[in-house]
Amino acid sequence: MGCGRTGAAIAASLDRDGHSVTVLDLNSGQFRRLPDGFGGRMAVGNGMDADVLERAGAREADAFVAVTQGDNRNYFASQLAREIFGVQHVVCRTKDPERGEIFGHLGLQTYSPTSAGAEAIIAMLPNPGPA
Repeated sequence: MGCGRTGAAIAASLDRDGHSVTVLDLNSGQFRRLPDGFGGRMAVGNGMDADVLERAGAREADAFVAVTQGDNRNYFASQLAREIFGVQHVVCRTKDPERGEIFGHLGLQTYSPTSAGAEAIIAMLPNPGPA
């Protein structure tokens, strides 16, 4: 769910690896981010709507990835996918690390680009040693 830069890259990679992929986004214009030759399905709708998830194939899905701009939207759709549709592998992106921690305690696998980015940048800096 979400066909921004991250969602499109994930969908393209999974499609190249031979997976059956459905990309869901509120805005059909976002599908332009998918590469030529993308073999997956494209569905327009709100992933916080159970009927939309049903039509997009959530009941048959092995995995669900929510990478929209909204942490709450990602959380709600991820919970629907996991609890209503029984999707086993659910990943919910959270830009706010504190929300990610809360969502994790509620049973979701989360990814925070904010935390991951900060850790990567710190790892690139020289270690000055003890002060």
